[in-house]
Amino acid sequence: MRTQVVIVGAGPAGLLLSHLLGREGIDSVLLERQTAEYVQSRIRAGILEAGTVRLLREAGLGDRLAVEGMEHRGIYLQWPENRHHVDFVDLVGRSVTVYGQTEVTKDLMAAREKAGRPAYYSASDVTLHDVTGSPYVTFVDSDGAARRIDADVVVGCDGFHGPSRAAIPAPQVWERTYPFAWLGVLADVAPSADELIYAWHPDGFALHSMRSPRVSRFYLQVAPDEDVARWSDDRIWTALAERLGVAGWTLRTGPITEKSVLPMRSFVATPMRYGNLYLAGDAAHIVPPTGAKGLNLAVADVALLATALTASLKHGQDELAAQYSETALRRVWRCTHFSWWMTSMLHRHGDDFDARLQLAQLHRTVTSEAAAKELADNYAGLPL
Repeated sequence: MRTQVVIVGAGPAGLLLSHLLGREGIDSVLLERQTAEYVQSRIRAGILEAGTVRLLREAGLGDRLAVEGMEHRGIYLQWPENRHHVDFVDLVGRSVTVYGQTEVTKDLMAAREKAGRPAYYSASDVTLHDVTGSPYVTFVDSDGAARRIDADVVVGCDGFHGPSRAAIPAPQVWERTYPFAWLGVLADVAPSADELIYAWHPDGFALHSMRSPRVSRFYLQVAPDEDVARWSDDRIWTALAERLGVAGWTLRTGPITEKSVLPMRSFVATPMRYGNLYLAGDAAHIVPPTGAKGLNLAVADVALLATALTASLKHGQDELAAQYSETALRRVWRCTHFSWWMTSMLHRHGDDFDARLQLAQLHRTVTSEAAAKELADNYAGLPL
């Protein structure tokens, strides 16, 4: 088989890239090591930046988003006896939308099937060849047959553990592992607040989020090696009530349907282009989820790359493709810094001196318009 672009990884980044290229008449083939059902069921990020929402709508993917997405003007920042609203719309004129990554993936998979774009799920032994010359990818399909696809370009949207980044010899890597993790909880209960609540507490960080008007998402700061089995439903609700509690507010409780421990780290690898191989999303970078940047950063990569590949493959103009890595990395490092800043400000670590510094930063953020604007500008999302 031959195509113009082989995309390794059929998560939201790979699916979106295939969709955007297809709208420009550029052929692509998707390869994914997991089943389609597994990809569609993965529960990940749930906050879409203003630019991400705009891109999805412009790409014809906004029908369900318009109906089911929940627009939010901002967030609450909290510490004991204090809860303050940071209104992004008032500060920078942009909002965010709660719409789960699972839903984005469903929309993209439906669009792929409608357009008839080829995809191989349950692909194993995926190997990239000759990425600096005439690239091709070999793999074993779900029926056990060995296959080869030749292409002009290969794009790795295959996450941290995929084969794409490994095809780049000696990439430069920066990594930060945080001394805490999140206990993530999904519950069948209506949200207890109109916005997300980011709470600093002496016992550790807590986050009140939501997935729909009937489903809430919560996070508690725990140790990286925390055993989920030690957290009964009663213990979880007690900890959330303590860390999120303020006078006159009540936490709604309900059946907990999912519990998991999420490690916290930052990771950036360069370059994001090597010959005719490009990296996007988690294949090149990972951020802690505190700033809601992971999915949005992958979308920004894909938007940039789709424009660059269209210029190159349709019009023979290679300038944007040549600049892709440098251009993408400027945004990657900005978002990495913002995610680090939010994480460092809100998670209990260090000694009491560190705690006082965190509280001083929180107070500054909610009392200074300049500081609040900086948070709002980054959280609501820089222009694509």
